Amino acid sequence: MPQNGYSIGRDVSLAVTTSNGPLTINKITGFNTKQETSKQKVKRLDGVTDTLRFFDGWSGSFEVERADSLVEDYFVQLEANYFAGISEIPATILETISNPDGSTSQYRYEHVIMSLDDAGDWKGDASVKIKVSFEASRKKTVV
Repeated sequence: MPQNGYSIGRDVSLAVTTSNGPLTINKITGFNTKQETSKQKVKRLDGVTDTLRFFDGWSGSFEVERADSLVEDYFVQLEANYFAGISEIPATILETISNPDGSTSQYRYEHVIMSLDDAGDWKGDASVKIKVSFEASRKKTVV
């Protein structure tokens, strides 16, 4: 719930859906996204520089405290499918945000390809942190 008119980390929830159904990612401790763009400078003959911007999708990542094997199992299966010649079907991510004004915003990341960037460090007396990144072709508002 927002505090003092500010959004905080607890205000967001995520639901990942793969071709096999929901992928439950327990213990998410961090989530970030950014819009990807490419830019081109156009130097006109009159000396003015214009900038063109092209939208290139979205990227982001999850930080997860390992509480079960579901995330690793998902990527191990993707790898097995790859070597068996089975095409990967992209996932979707539904992001739900409780806004400070009491309203709710929902966004859907489409055509999502995820990567297991870090399966974690295993050390005595420390939790195992996993990092998953993703690329999405679009982010759309859910009505």
